[in-house]
Amino acid sequence: MQYDQCKTCRRLGQKLFLKGDRCFSTKCAMVRRAYAPGLQKKKRGGAPSEYKKSLEEKQTLKKWYGLSEKQFKRYVKETLEKMGKVENVSAELIKRLEIRLDNVVFRMGLAKSRVQARQMVSHGYFKVNGKPVNIPSYEVKKGDVVSVKENKKAKGIFKEISAQLKKHETPAWLVLEKDKLEAKSIGDPNIDEVKPPAEISSIFEFYSR
Repeated sequence: MQYDQCKTCRRLGQKLFLKGDRCFSTKCAMVRRAYAPGLQKKKRGGAPSEYKKSLEEKQTLKKWYGLSEKQFKRYVKETLEKMGKVENVSAELIKRLEIRLDNVVFRMGLAKSRVQARQMVSHGYFKVNGKPVNIPSYEVKKGDVVSVKENKKAKGIFKEISAQLKKHETPAWLVLEKDKLEAKSIGDPNIDEVKPPAEISSIFEFYSR
């Protein structure tokens, strides 16, 4: 899995920070081998086709959030259905992806990657408003409180969490109680703050073909 994720970044030509701390070290594949994996083909002249560009943008955002094609396509299609009903469809898509429980756990700084966050949610580490939730795609709404179960706080994964949280910046829509290992959603994710690594309009074009 580790090398598959590193190959993903190399294939797409940018760091997606899929491996947590490793991505910030000299071990990062994009530092050592900042080129696509496999045999290097001679580049042809001219700009890439619109289809290829849209495909790469779609792959980039999908991999960034760690979703399957089926999951990602559903989010995009549901967002496109809101065209004309929401002020900004690009912001709406990012909002839907950001409020997933696994992403919220990652944004809280309790996991080093979204993959790790998804595993922790699936293994029953968290509660939402005091009730256990083990569904990574669960949507955290404004006013919801996400917390670590008391019986999970002694787990090794939280051994160095205090030091980890000291250097972590939580997005403006989450208020983190570091001592309690819980956070409250106080608003909606902002696309300008998220800074997605892909052109959202190209992704909509890809699925609208």
